[in-house]
Amino acid sequence: MGIDERTRDIELCNIKKCHKKMKKNVIIGLISAVLFFPNGLEASEVFHSDSTQIQDSIRKEIKHKKYAIDKNDYGDWRFRLGSYGEMLYQHFDYGPNSFYETGSTDDNRSQISIPRFVIAMDFKINPTWILSSEIEFEYGGTGTGIEYEYNEAGEYELEVEKGGEVAIEQFHITKIFNKALQLRMGHFVVPVGLTNAHHEPIFFFSTSRPEGESSIIPNTWHETGISLLGSVGNIFKYEVMCVNGLDPNFFSRANFIKNGKQSMFETQTMTNPALAYRLELQGEKSPRFGFSGYYTSKCSGNSSKPNKMEEIDIPVLVLSADAQYIGHNWCARTNFLWGKIGDSEALSKLNITMPKTGKISLFPRDQVPESALTWYAEVGYDLGTQLFKKCSLIPFVRYEYYNSMQTTEGAVAIEPRYKKDIFTAGINYYPLKNLVIKADFSHRWVDRGNYNDENTVSLSVGYLAWMFKHKHNNK
Repeated sequence: MGIDERTRDIELCNIKKCHKKMKKNVIIGLISAVLFFPNGLEASEVFHSDSTQIQDSIRKEIKHKKYAIDKNDYGDWRFRLGSYGEMLYQHFDYGPNSFYETGSTDDNRSQISIPRFVIAMDFKINPTWILSSEIEFEYGGTGTGIEYEYNEAGEYELEVEKGGEVAIEQFHITKIFNKALQLRMGHFVVPVGLTNAHHEPIFFFSTSRPEGESSIIPNTWHETGISLLGSVGNIFKYEVMCVNGLDPNFFSRANFIKNGKQSMFETQTMTNPALAYRLELQGEKSPRFGFSGYYTSKCSGNSSKPNKMEEIDIPVLVLSADAQYIGHNWCARTNFLWGKIGDSEALSKLNITMPKTGKISLFPRDQVPESALTWYAEVGYDLGTQLFKKCSLIPFVRYEYYNSMQTTEGAVAIEPRYKKDIFTAGINYYPLKNLVIKADFSHRWVDRGNYNDENTVSLSVGYLAWMFKHKHNNK
């Protein structure tokens, strides 16, 4: 969430109105001083005799108008508290280990979770400086958990890791120069891909975020750095940022660069920073087109073991394009994302030799692919506006492909189990515009049917809302 962009655009327009109003008030003040000054002195006498007092008064008014917050000029809130979250139930007809000879075995298991609960707080220091923050609770908080790893070099390992997570998803200060140029400093979302840019649960159809994006890049991806952003009219929006880079020792076959996001240690290394961007083009209505990317020429300096990475650079490139159309009760979306890791063969050799104590490993000790690919297309139709008028009922279908080992380098062998096609059909019910109840069924083909198929039935509830707003007191 962070700053509500629609509210911000309105405020920026009001800032211009305020400056015009300020100039008008100063001129009126000068004319009033001339016309109503006691003893009927001429204008020249007033100006020269009291020029210092008048100019001081002007300075005070300009200063007041520049920094004061007025609800009529800058919106009706100074502090606001918001939240989004989701609850998820899933039933699987397959087991969690897909590394048997024929793939996952038949099973009958269910699980329920709270994937995320996020609290957002925005404080308007003044009309052009805004402090925003989001605190995310994933899977019930934080603790110590044990996880079986089925895929690491054919081993069945135990790893100790956090059972959940409490994280600062966003914490930044934004300086608004004008609608076209804003400066953001701090910790913020890296808007690469459609889901990272629009990650709240009311903005995607399925009960879970699209599997491909969520499997190969961090999601929600948030890093620390500096960003320039803005919009031109209602057509063009942009964001360009420099952020801390990824840790290549956590890249893996199953998750590509996803786990390279630095979260294990108290501080993040920025020896080799990265650049990211997102551009969005949209007319007054639909469609909307998005283009995003991420690049670093070298991320080995961010390694947890930098002394082992001196002879390789490990460049990383991610490119994505997406589109959305909403109109005539239809909603359609598509997204394409491709990524590449340089020096992947050398990195694979290093990762396999990473230190290990007994059955506990801090590193995946896994081979690394050269590239990964995912794309999906989905379409839904709103029956609710036709049947019930006041709510939305949207059946949808989606086809998705992803492969976290699309290509490999040198002696690194492709694992075909990571190539997956997924068909999903479901329904979204919106009793309110910011509350959604979802149900869907997914059928997954593993390596185009060369391994056992997998089915999932899911239910979820998600919401997004500003729960409290403190309005300005101008008295």
